[in-house]
Amino acid sequence: MNKVETSFQQRLVKQNNLFIPFIMAGDPSEEATVDLAVMLQEEGADILELGVPYSDPLADGPVIQQSAKRALSGGMNIRRAIELVPKMRQKGVKIPIVLFTYYNPVLQLEKDFFFALLQQNEVDGLLIPDLPHEESEEMRQDCKDNGIELISLVAPTSQKRIERIASEARGFVYCVSSLGVTGERKALDPRVYDFLEQVRHHSNVPVAVGFGISSYAQIEELSPHCDGIIIGSAIVRKIEEQAANLKSETNRQTGVQAVKEAVQNMLKHPQNT
Repeated sequence: MNKVETSFQQRLVKQNNLFIPFIMAGDPSEEATVDLAVMLQEEGADILELGVPYSDPLADGPVIQQSAKRALSGGMNIRRAIELVPKMRQKGVKIPIVLFTYYNPVLQLEKDFFFALLQQNEVDGLLIPDLPHEESEEMRQDCKDNGIELISLVAPTSQKRIERIASEARGFVYCVSSLGVTGERKALDPRVYDFLEQVRHHSNVPVAVGFGISSYAQIEELSPHCDGIIIGSAIVRKIEEQAANLKSETNRQTGVQAVKEAVQNMLKHPQNT
């Protein structure tokens, strides 16, 4: 069993939803990314989504677009993002890490070299939002051959495709909670609950939900209908606010602490524990 599925099984035994945070590799620096990953594991993250910055991120809202720009300006790319993973491992990060990347950066690397990089650097999963499920058969087979979980996304607009996508998913299925791009939302679309139940009916793997989740109240509303919660923009926005501190070796831990407190608020953890 892959580490991604193992994480879900271990948490489900405890009858809790998984916490899956997203951060952008290299935002605002490689060192900050590593320290943030360590902090997120300490705060209960079960799986980490590590974003690869891309110049044309079609699925991302303005917060993550700006994060990608900051990372690209610092020289981050897909290879350097992958090579951050062992640095996280050296600092004690043991949870599975899923690489979130668009397809173009993958194509820029020769296929065998790309998968060798994933294996050598202990990447556990891969998520490619602009690779349609109907065109992913070769990638799914390559991932299976290399022990990498290719995570499937399914959206509310995928009504005719939900059964196929969910039934063929590996690792976990990533449910998009709302239409449009990523970004914090004040309220959830009430149709999301029926959508999640439909996906769960067809899925043989755990169901996680993301896009727009930014508060404990939303997490509490969604938890009975899914197995995991994905939080991205709300964390990345706090990273942006703390960018100056996080880039500074002297003040980095001040920045990490501020992001930690924001995460605790979202998860309703007691402060400073």
